[in-house]
Amino acid sequence: MEERKLRLIKLIEHWAEHNDEHGHRYLEAAAEAENIGLEKIANELRAAHKNTTQVSRHLKNALI
Repeated sequence: MEERKLRLIKLIEHWAEHNDEHGHRYLEAAAEAENIGLEKIANELRAAHKNTTQVSRHLKNALI
């Protein structure tokens, strides 16, 4: 049982870290889109970042 629990914890930690990396990339891409006049795309990428942040929070809360 302990091995399964540890494996699950490691998986959730990985998901949270990977999700955070995607979130940062969404913000970078939003800035790039804004710089070339693609406001709608920039806004959607910022919204994706916001949702990604919420997902990461849930994943990290699962570990507490």
